[in-house]
Amino acid sequence: MIIKRLVVGPLEENAYIIGDEETKQAIVVDPGDEADRIMDEIKTLGLEVSAIVLTHAHFDHIGGAGDVKKETGANILIHKEDVETYNVASDQAAIWGYALDNLPKPDGFLDEGDEVKVGKLKFIVMHTPGHSSGGICLYGEGIVLTGDTIFQGSVGRTDFPGGSIEKLKESFKRLLKLPDETRVFSGHGPETTIGKEKTGNFFVNELL
Repeated sequence: MIIKRLVVGPLEENAYIIGDEETKQAIVVDPGDEADRIMDEIKTLGLEVSAIVLTHAHFDHIGGAGDVKKETGANILIHKEDVETYNVASDQAAIWGYALDNLPKPDGFLDEGDEVKVGKLKFIVMHTPGHSSGGICLYGEGIVLTGDTIFQGSVGRTDFPGGSIEKLKESFKRLLKLPDETRVFSGHGPETTIGKEKTGNFFVNELL
């Protein structure tokens, strides 16, 4: 399995290219910015992108989706409960002083239990609201892509529209039930594991 992380944009968001080494099929997860860098990496790796998966619709995670779609023809997939946030992402970006252009409508929706295939690789969609209403994680092949639900030692904020501390607690509990050795690739910051977060994440204390 190919896992390529690119830190993009002024908010240092993690965009991921996940590929099957054998079939050369790939998905792009959260192309938040710098689509040219993402496309250069895809071409260097010789991959064909079948989908653009958005873990949630905050502007720093979706800003490059339109340009990646234009270059690859891949469908943009998102949870339906984040569509409203997606539709106002340009306004949200402007509040933070950033411009977000060329954002097409989503092509399809992902929900709890759906399967995302990447060549011979398979990932299950986990609906993990809290940071946003339609936040999702992708779990499979020994990894979980968590967006802004969980980070190394921390969790996503809940003070944006659609955020909920109670829902985040439930999503956090779900993630901690995954095998300890599961590698965690989050929307910001370095890689970690579920086992490390069980003992090192400050949010564990919020569940006591």
